Amino acid sequence: MAETSLDQLLSFLGKSPTPFHVVRELVSLLTDAGFSQLKETDTWGELDPGRYLVCRDQCSLVAFTLTGRSPAQTGFRVAGAHTDSPCLKLKPGPLLQVNNCQLLAVEIYGGPLLNPWFDRDLSLAGRVSWLRDETPCHALIDLKKPIGIIPSLAIHLDRQANTKHSINTQNDLAVLTGTEPYDLKELLGLPSEVGSDPLLSHDLFLYPVEPARITGIDRNLISGARLDNLISCYCLIDALLDVPDEENSIVLLSTHEEVGSQSAQGARGPFLNHILARLIPDPEKRCQAMARSLMISADNAHATHPNALDKHDPDHAVQLNKGIALKWNASQRYATDSHGAAFFKGLCRRASVKTQDFVMRNDMACGSTIGPITAALTGMRTLDIGIPSLAMHSAREVCGVSDVADLQAVMKLYFSLSDNDPLWQGHS
Repeated sequence: MAETSLDQLLSFLGKSPTPFHVVRELVSLLTDAGFSQLKETDTWGELDPGRYLVCRDQCSLVAFTLTGRSPAQTGFRVAGAHTDSPCLKLKPGPLLQVNNCQLLAVEIYGGPLLNPWFDRDLSLAGRVSWLRDETPCHALIDLKKPIGIIPSLAIHLDRQANTKHSINTQNDLAVLTGTEPYDLKELLGLPSEVGSDPLLSHDLFLYPVEPARITGIDRNLISGARLDNLISCYCLIDALLDVPDEENSIVLLSTHEEVGSQSAQGARGPFLNHILARLIPDPEKRCQAMARSLMISADNAHATHPNALDKHDPDHAVQLNKGIALKWNASQRYATDSHGAAFFKGLCRRASVKTQDFVMRNDMACGSTIGPITAALTGMRTLDIGIPSLAMHSAREVCGVSDVADLQAVMKLYFSLSDNDPLWQGHS
């Protein structure tokens, strides 16, 4: 992976502590590259060939390119990922005072690995709303500096901390922010235009301030927060921006995947189908387009952990820096089938990218992605892939540098496949 591209990825990760910031950063990249932003409240009519993007609630995004050729005849090259990551979210009334300690109360968002959140410098970012002259106003904030920590209980007070320690999510996760009282507006350092206006509400998330970085003796590993699934988000948009000959393509980046996608902004909601209905108003042509389209769901895959080999299927080891993983599950927790896998492996072979096959042990539960959801809602053939990673859902995850480069390369090829290419013609 080129050093410049790697630096840009690390910069994006640092600027994207919440789904709101993810979408803001990607919208900036897209508009700088000539994408026109459409509003869902406007009348679109028949769009000219070109590059477009649509945001929903500042946290989900659809970007698409139109060639002027009918999608009913060409299909769409579709790819998707999610903008959210497991974390700790502030409760609506978060301020606590206990024994001269000032604390923030949190609730759990998604399924984070909680132990790594202890004894780590944390900051705060998200969206706040206030009232000015009877009008609700909103702003994104990112404090960027450490404002709190969740201190562990000393081992002297818990002699079984290294053997039988459990976390009570109600009692053990309050964030220590100091010893002096404050109000929320003071903590947030809200912009001067807020003034004395009352703070109405907030969607605020804690995040580790330590930046993502390159690590390992050979400098071929990336460690950082939110690698799942912001690396996929970045790679899909980067690929869409970099294709020389555009085809009818769509990138869907939706939030709330970590909590089931059941929302107006999530993959289980109507966002993508609303866009498709406006791009192809005729139902019959829309059905033709979906039958000719393909969806690649990109979401990190579990690499085989070297310290826990017994947690993985012994015949399907997945390695860091050894290629993109195709994700399989007979119960359709992942949407990959033999037809879609054949297409993707052919695509990777052409791009000189290796592939691996990931499957869970039969005696362990399997996660899922937006892939099966999107397939069920649209009828598109869908496959699930991901770059291998370790410590998924931790406050600090790990993946391979060359795997990220491979994902960029194969997605650029995917978005540039012409309608006459035998690989594309043979996917359906």
